[in-house]
Amino acid sequence: MWLRLAALAAFVAVSVAPARAQPSVVLSLDDAFARVARTHPDLRLVDGQQRVLAAEAEVAALRPGLTAGASVENALGTGDVSGFGGAEISLTLAGVLERGGKWDARRTLAQSRIDALAVQRETRRLDLLAEVARRYLAITAAQRQRVVALDDIEQRTRTVAAARQRLAAGASPESVLLTAQAALTRAELERDRADRLLMSARQHLAALWGERDPGFDTVAGNPLALPAVADFGELAALLDSTPELARFADERRIREARVQLARSERSANVDWQFGVRRLQENGDTGLMASVAIPLGSARRAEPGIRAAEAELALVEIEREAEGLALYSTLAEAHGRYRTAQFEAKRLDEAVLPKLAKAERAAERAYRAGAISYLEWAQLQSERTSARRQQLDAALDAQRALIEIQRLTGQPFVAAAPAQGTSP
Repeated sequence: MWLRLAALAAFVAVSVAPARAQPSVVLSLDDAFARVARTHPDLRLVDGQQRVLAAEAEVAALRPGLTAGASVENALGTGDVSGFGGAEISLTLAGVLERGGKWDARRTLAQSRIDALAVQRETRRLDLLAEVARRYLAITAAQRQRVVALDDIEQRTRTVAAARQRLAAGASPESVLLTAQAALTRAELERDRADRLLMSARQHLAALWGERDPGFDTVAGNPLALPAVADFGELAALLDSTPELARFADERRIREARVQLARSERSANVDWQFGVRRLQENGDTGLMASVAIPLGSARRAEPGIRAAEAELALVEIEREAEGLALYSTLAEAHGRYRTAQFEAKRLDEAVLPKLAKAERAAERAYRAGAISYLEWAQLQSERTSARRQQLDAALDAQRALIEIQRLTGQPFVAAAPAQGTSP
């Protein structure tokens, strides 16, 4: 069920205008996912662990080995046993007969550990793809911040031109022009800041697949496009199938195998030996055999059995604790998404259009001498501030959406109209 987090590209719906005049290399979120899936060491580490556990499983499947031996008695002594005349030479073959199902228990435990790797890998993969989406979102945020800054620069440029005209006509003092120029410089500073953030975010994303010099210029996506998300009850029902909780099923099988292995220690192994003995003194030979069984095996096995059974009982408690933590995190992320989505939508539909109309009306009034520069500049600042507030809300919603998808392992592909289209 743990689908690829392709739907983290829900905000990758509208291309952002490239920051450079020359053709740009645009990276999609799916491309970023594919690069990380191919190269990131976290996933290769799990593959390496599988080879280790496979080798351990081969060892666990081995039966106890046989031991060949030879012994010499009554040789190189004194009197009748001087030299080798009275020596007794024995050739033996010895082994261990395992009892209590130890061999099956070892194999079951080894295989359970191998089976658990699949869920571990999926958990790491989802966490890694969520991190890719966060870093990708940081780039789209910097690009959108640059768009807002460029729009602010365009506003301030018109203000400087109007202030210069009024100064030339003697209708306003030089201080108004200087103030307008300072506001323009601050807007240019915000653009430059966005450029620096964009460069840093590109390097941060490319580092996930080991690229020192990013081979892309921009990314596709509009963080203001927020998709529809299911109700919290529907999302909470998906938690039972997430890798974070599914791993406890594998952990339970591992601990059950350990309990079985511990219980098998109640049955003592049988050490056997079979061989041939030759008496040098008269040249006679005879068979020899022995069997040894350690005593008190059941009593010595009890502490290990109790420990294994206690660990098995902890699985359900650990799963319950993890389920509560996931539920709380999902509730917080879902609430944060809905709140931020509502805020971004209201700003787009009810605030920004009015501020845009007010700013255009203020420009006409200022050029006609009906209002002061401060009134026009304040409206420009209000509009830019509202656009930044909308972007901040949308980014908060996108981060919450990434967390929701990481927790549930489910994509959300419901189309949402792009916001931020107000003039």
